Amino acid sequence: MKNFLLVLNIILSAMIVVFILIQGRGAGLGSAWGGGGERFQTRRGIEKVVLMITTISIFVFFVVSLVNLFAK
Repeated sequence: MKNFLLVLNIILSAMIVVFILIQGRGAGLGSAWGGGGERFQTRRGIEKVVLMITTISIFVFFVVSLVNLFAK
């Protein structure tokens, strides 16, 4: 059981990294330190779907981590 939860955590963490990298907007690396934020846009279409999948993946990762913590 514990091994399955560990593998699931690894898979979820890789998915979360990919989803976060897909969401990247702005003018490249400079936007990471505050540049490129001159305007605000709401998320629409695929951006909104990727955001929801990311949020759900993070929540599932958290729950699996808690279960793994208390599993025997």
